[in-house]
Amino acid sequence: MLKNFSAELAKKTHIYLELGKWRVTGLMLITVWVGMVLASPTPLSLSLSLYTLLGIGLVAISAGALNHLLEQRLDKRMARTERRPLPQKKISTSHVLLFSLSTSLLGLLVLDLTSNVLTCFLSFFSLIVYAFIYTLYLKRHTTQNIVIGGLAGAMPPLLGWTAVTGNIDPGGLILVLIIFIWTPPHFWSLAIARHDDYIKSHLPMLPVTHGIAFTKQHILLYTLLLSGVSLLPFSIGMSGFFYLTAALLLNIGFIVIAANLIKQPKTSAAIKTFHYSNFYLLMLFACLFMDHSLMRSI
Repeated sequence: MLKNFSAELAKKTHIYLELGKWRVTGLMLITVWVGMVLASPTPLSLSLSLYTLLGIGLVAISAGALNHLLEQRLDKRMARTERRPLPQKKISTSHVLLFSLSTSLLGLLVLDLTSNVLTCFLSFFSLIVYAFIYTLYLKRHTTQNIVIGGLAGAMPPLLGWTAVTGNIDPGGLILVLIIFIWTPPHFWSLAIARHDDYIKSHLPMLPVTHGIAFTKQHILLYTLLLSGVSLLPFSIGMSGFFYLTAALLLNIGFIVIAANLIKQPKTSAAIKTFHYSNFYLLMLFACLFMDHSLMRSI
């Protein structure tokens, strides 16, 4: 009986983790924490860090679950998403709705009580933009869906920043800008790899409406733009030479891979670009943190 209970618990846990898009949420929370660290001239309060990450994490989980709920019919048509919990009927629509509402309300309450009103409002704003404006309108009606909708996904480091300062400052906005410019090459490379899926789903993704070659050119253009934007933390004195060196190396890698993508017709090249973009963002923010730690210790 205990073995059956453990197996069922593991199954349910996996379903809810998938609904909350735990991989995306995990990467997002890393950028939140780095935003907090960069905004604080002194070591962070442990309680503020934990409560902020908990609150923002719960809101992000809610947004992921709501995205599953609103796109369940679309998910059935795509090979990439047809194995998700709702298309497979592993969980009911009402349970997903209750899960999403509960986590969002609890997350916003935690932020309101332990952080500040601004962080709570911006978290709610991000939830609305992602779950409704992007998912229900932008994704279905414009080729710039990823570009415009990327604002919601770019907000996490600013949420960490405002949790510490209570203000929207240039440093926090630069972190938002980095993720905002990073988002198109990240998602367009995946859209190229899943081109057939997007044709079947009738979504106006750039590779479908303008062709794969056109999309590859724009991936390279955005990567070049990102290479400049990623150096802004150094240019305003928010980071030092350690970050500058790391950012230059990461940018060179991204440019080489994006340029190679134009020449390679194989799907594997697009997947490689997608995976490198994840590595790039993770390492860029990790290096921001390490650089800040080095500057503080000098």
